[in-house]
Parts: sequence; structure tokens; C-alpha cells
Amino acid sequence: MPAFSFFFFFLSSLSSFPTSTPPFHVKSQSSKMWPIALCIATFVIISIIHWSYSWRNPKCNGKLPPGSMGLPLLGETLQFFAPNTSSDIPPFIKERMERYGPIFRTNLVGRPVVVSTDPDLNHFIFQQEGQLFQSWYPDTFTEIFGRQNVGSLHGFMYKYLKNMVLNLFGPESLKKMLSEVEQATCRNLNRWSCQDTVELKEATARMIFDLTAKKLISYDQEKSSENLRENFVAFIQGLISFPLDIPGTAYHKCLQGRKNAMRMLKNMLKQRRAMPRKEQSDFFDYVIEELNKEGTVLTEAIALDLMFVLLFASFETTSLAITLAAKFLSDHPLVLKKLTEEHEAILEKRENVDSELTWKEYKSMTFTFQFINETVRLANIVPGIFRKALREIQFKGYTIPAGWAVMVCPPAVHLNPAKYEDPLAFNPWRWEGLESSCASKHFMAFGGGMRFCVGTEFTKMQMAVFLHCLVTKYRWQAIRGGDIVRTPGLQFPNGLHVKISRTN
Repeated sequence: MPAFSFFFFFLSSLSSFPTSTPPFHVKSQSSKMWPIALCIATFVIISIIHWSYSWRNPKCNGKLPPGSMGLPLLGETLQFFAPNTSSDIPPFIKERMERYGPIFRTNLVGRPVVVSTDPDLNHFIFQQEGQLFQSWYPDTFTEIFGRQNVGSLHGFMYKYLKNMVLNLFGPESLKKMLSEVEQATCRNLNRWSCQDTVELKEATARMIFDLTAKKLISYDQEKSSENLRENFVAFIQGLISFPLDIPGTAYHKCLQGRKNAMRMLKNMLKQRRAMPRKEQSDFFDYVIEELNKEGTVLTEAIALDLMFVLLFASFETTSLAITLAAKFLSDHPLVLKKLTEEHEAILEKRENVDSELTWKEYKSMTFTFQFINETVRLANIVPGIFRKALREIQFKGYTIPAGWAVMVCPPAVHLNPAKYEDPLAFNPWRWEGLESSCASKHFMAFGGGMRFCVGTEFTKMQMAVFLHCLVTKYRWQAIRGGDIVRTPGLQFPNGLHVKISRTN
């Protein structure tokens, strides 16, 4: 390598330099140490250059996808997390797509990663879950969500937990929850209409958290001495931030938020196990029943990590989607008109206009589901879905080494002009006549493959019920905020402040 040749030339040339002999031929201590220090420094420099070269040119038995591994240790982590205000494909991804193509390599938080914006490779990754790939997230994410979280488990244990969650979010359970969701929505909208303004992201997050926490663990903030949600807020604020665990940083606050939330959940579980209920009334009861079974594979640590993830996932992503939906409705009056017509038609068909939503009415909301799909397509709340290659894989002439991470990039899929005409335009009618309830090569807002989000239908139900109550009983006006920043996840740094008024 040229770098090594240069240093060997440098060393050999030193021997030809003239040296002077000190008076009386006495060599100082420093002159004795100088050649040793020079050799050590040279060795260190050569080692650093070799390490840097190896970092930038990782070993591979075949042809790696093109790309850059960035700086040693850091990789391209800083560029990946750099905030942007674009609604398009994130600049980090788009620039590399244009330079390298739909499949490229990079390094994030010290880990080599193959990034896929190719629909065929994405589909292949999801189809080969458990065979060639397995779920994986960076160590910092595992630290945040817990080492026993459902996203980090595989095989039988993952399927076991998935079936547990379906017990809560399956179709039969959702039918029973429909009335509760509507009552909670109406109650909160009525309260907000009495306020001068309401920050919609915060307000909907609180509403959904209270409802979900009640269903999961019978938690009631008004009756609790500690505020569980405050710990989740601290957790969320540092969730997608540079992983520097130093007091004062967002990441440190995130870890502290998780620690405090887990302490509260652990204490609740301990109290409930000491005084079990005769009949199941929430998900905690179901978990405790599983924990008490003879020969159970469920541990307390896994159960607590599961509760933590469910509480987080159920309210944060949904409140972001609802806030963006309200923004889209304010910006697109024709969409609002069509949506309102659909929901007013539901009321007109009733014998009693004030009766509660039925499951049949909910399932009839065709345009609403088109609207929701278009909202989450453009929201791109999840900027990347990670997997790990279990063995060396060949795909389209490239080699993905065993152990490397692979990141599927939903924004690149959802904003692909080859699939979506005018992809940045908000157009719910593009979903007309299309299946709206499952993932595909071109739609993965709720994940894909065997890890398709089990809470998808719960999220859609919350959004649909909120929209139903909003457009049939209220009108609203954006006052301030609504700016979007991606880091790379979706955020509303200034919120969305609206004035909500009840219609006549």
C-alpha cells in the first residue's frame, strides 16, 4: 500500500541524515530515547493507517455493495441523524441512492450496514425472516428498549409473545374496545373545545396513553402518586438521538426515563402478583396468569420489557399520525369534504343519530382507510427497519457478509415515483380499489413479513374513531406550529396548536 511504502522510505532516509557528536563524545539521555520514541510513533501511525484502511475497505468473499464506511468508529452516524425538514426521501438516503444506486453500504454507530431501497431485496429480506435474516437493532436501541424486548427475540419466543399481544389487539378484543375508544375521544374533544387552543400532538398522546395504560395495567394517573407518562415523555425525547450517555444529553435523559418507567412497572407487577384478581380485567392479569403457569417460558424481565414496548408503541406513533392527519385535512379542503361526507352518511343511516359506533359502521369507512394509508405513507414514522444477515448472502451481484446489518428504508419505498405518481402529493384517492390492510413490496408503514405490526388494526381504529368524532361534531383551525423535522424520525418541534370548536 502506498501509505506503508511512504513510511518505510521515511525511516530509511533517516539513516542518511548527518549527525553531530556532542563534545567529549557524551550522548545525552534524550538522544538515546529519540530512536525508540520515533519507532513507537511510527508503529502507532502505521497501525492507525492500517486500521483506517481496513475500516474503509472491509473484507468480503465477493463484491460488496458500493458506498462509504465513513469515519472510524463513527461511520456515517452523524450524517444519518442530521435533522432535516424535507418531506422527501431523507437526504442521507437520497444522496447515496443517486451516487451508488438502490443498494449501498454504510456504517452506523460502529456497525457495517447494507441499506436497501430496492423493493425486491426488501421483499426477499422479509420473506427470509428466520432463515437468512433475523430482527436486529443497534446496541443503543437494545439498551433503550431492553435486552428482552419483543423486537430482539426470535423463533418460538417471538411467536409466543406475538400471540400474547394478539390476545389484546386481535379482532374480537378490538370490537369490545370500540366503544371505549369512542367515549375517550368524545370526552377529550369536548374538553379541548373549551380551551383557547390545544397542542394536538401532546393532547392526543396523553389521550391515547391514558386509554392504553388503562387497558394494559389499569393505570389511572389521577389515582397514582407517580406520573408514568412523564417518564415515557423523557424517554421519547431522546429516543432517536446521538447515543452519548452523558448527563444532560437527550440520550441520557432517555435512559433515565426508561429506568424510572421500568421501576414503576416492576412495582405494579409485584403488587399485583401479591394480590391477584379473581377475574382478568386487563393485560397485566393475563401476563400474571402466564407467569404463574407451571413450566412457563415467560420471565418477569421479558414481561416487563413487553409492557414497556406496548405502552410506548401504542401512543407515540399513533399521536404523530393523528397530528399529521389533522394537518393534511387543514391543507386539503377537498379531502376534508370527502371525509366528512362519508362520516355524515354513517350518522344519516342510523335510527338514533347519537348512538355509538358499531363494528359494521367502522368497517364501512372506505375513504377513511384510504386517508389513513396515505397519511402513514407520507408520515414515514419509522425511517428504517433493521435485520441481520445470518450467513453470507448473494443478491443481484452483491454479497452481504454474514453478521452485517441490513436496513430496509420505508421512505424510499413509499416515495418511489415508479410506483406512486407524484409521490409527494397527498392523494388518498390513489388507494381506491387497493387492499389497505396488508404490507407489500411497495407499502410497509406497519412493517412486513412475519413481524408485521400486531397493533396495526388498533392504530387504525383509534385514528378512524378520532376522525369520525372530529369531522362530525367539531371544526378546527390551525393557530401555529405544524412544522415538521425528521431526525430521522418524524417530529413536530413546535407542536400543532389548534382551536377546536363544536359545530351547531
